[in-house]
Amino acid sequence: MTARSDQFILALDQGTTSARAILFDRAGDIHGVARQEITQHYPQPGWVEHDADEIWQAQLAVAKTVLREHDVTAAQIAAVGITNQRETTVLWDRRSGQPLHRAIVWQDRRTAGICDELTAAGDAELFRQRTGLVLDAYFSGTKLKWLLDHIPGARARAERGELAFGTIDSWLAWKLTGGRAHVTDPSNASRTLLFDIHRRGWDEELLARLDIPAALLPRLVDSSGLIAEIDSAWLGAPIPLAGIAGDQQAATFGQACLEHGMAKNTYGTGCFLLMNTGQQPMASRHQLLTTIGWQRQGRTTYLLEGSVFMGGATVQWLRDGLGLISSAGEVEALAASVPDNGGVYLVPAHTGLGAPYWDPFARGALFGMTRGTTRAHLARAALEAIAFQSAEVLQAMASDAGQPITELRVDGGAAHNDLLMQFQADLLGVPVVRPQVTETTALGAAYLAGLAVGFWQDEAELTTLWRAERRFEPAMADARRSALFADWRRAVERSLHWARPDAEKGP
Repeated sequence: MTARSDQFILALDQGTTSARAILFDRAGDIHGVARQEITQHYPQPGWVEHDADEIWQAQLAVAKTVLREHDVTAAQIAAVGITNQRETTVLWDRRSGQPLHRAIVWQDRRTAGICDELTAAGDAELFRQRTGLVLDAYFSGTKLKWLLDHIPGARARAERGELAFGTIDSWLAWKLTGGRAHVTDPSNASRTLLFDIHRRGWDEELLARLDIPAALLPRLVDSSGLIAEIDSAWLGAPIPLAGIAGDQQAATFGQACLEHGMAKNTYGTGCFLLMNTGQQPMASRHQLLTTIGWQRQGRTTYLLEGSVFMGGATVQWLRDGLGLISSAGEVEALAASVPDNGGVYLVPAHTGLGAPYWDPFARGALFGMTRGTTRAHLARAALEAIAFQSAEVLQAMASDAGQPITELRVDGGAAHNDLLMQFQADLLGVPVVRPQVTETTALGAAYLAGLAVGFWQDEAELTTLWRAERRFEPAMADARRSALFADWRRAVERSLHWARPDAEKGP
């Protein structure tokens, strides 16, 4: 297929806090954006839920809005790509299309006890070897088990084939195709605890460990390919659904990290640092995750990943939880009003700690406050905490790979914060590079969809489209960097295991 000059790729970017639709042109530039926030539900401490119907309605609304506001017709859309918040779990009725429960969000910690039971039973190594993941409440497999355990009759209905499970990509594909396509791609499947990343298929033994009927599972499709056709009722004409990837894998593709050893960090609600390890999975010695990046044209690309649960969410907490700022955009100026953190360290373990600690029982804590501590010091400590967490992941990643990472490509909302980006470069001791197009999650989904229909010819063309907007060079002395890390790690040690019932609370 040859793309016409008046055609676009539509990326549907369903994130943790919003639904967005973005139009991309042949140059990989943004032609239009529409966005709508989605409601966060916190029914109990440590629980986070979304309304799956609200997600669908919001995603459909922004798709219609971006076409209308930019005078683009459905006939001008060469293909649609989906990228999504990963691990968030939906269980729905195949006949009615109605969810049986609110979606359980990736941040939700309610299944930490299930993970502990599986670990105590000796299953942790089996899951790690097959899936590349650690046994943690972060992933969707234990969330699905919880739903089947707690919704009356759900498991029996699942066994009869009446119910469907999916992460948000599967849910949107189902709705967009009028229930004709129950699909997922390997990037999302590899985040479920149910998928063997070596054989690249659902694993019967893991399903049995979690008591999950195979009849629930979506069909596996390539991340880039002619997956299905979007129902003409939604946007006015049938459109190929040609790309699916979890948000962090999509961002890695959008950052053109297409060669072995290239790495990116997305500063979103959480922070997600991923490194391309080529066509072979690489086991981690530091509790990082081995995951599938994307699958296209018979080739599977693997990644190493480290996840930070509280990235931009830390700034949201300053705004919504503490009222220290009225908008997220204020945090940089406030933090820059003091020369340093004044000895204050924030460990934002509000929903536990991810890599390299993987402690669901860690809790947020502030250390080092004095009578001289101000709200500016707290703001600076919050930004620095984002960088500290990311730096620890990158150090572990470089050790696993056996090679230094020479630059870090960055994207996401907080990547626009110059103070944070400079501090990140200082902590890492390597350049941090921000691209001209920072909507790389949506861009990656667009690239995957566009390659499938010939809108772009190959990955080499995509590499030429990537352009840097600013490069942050490290400027911190080694002694200063070491001292900061030492204090940070002392603070982290004191926050670990805090909520575990049998934890020692003293020093």
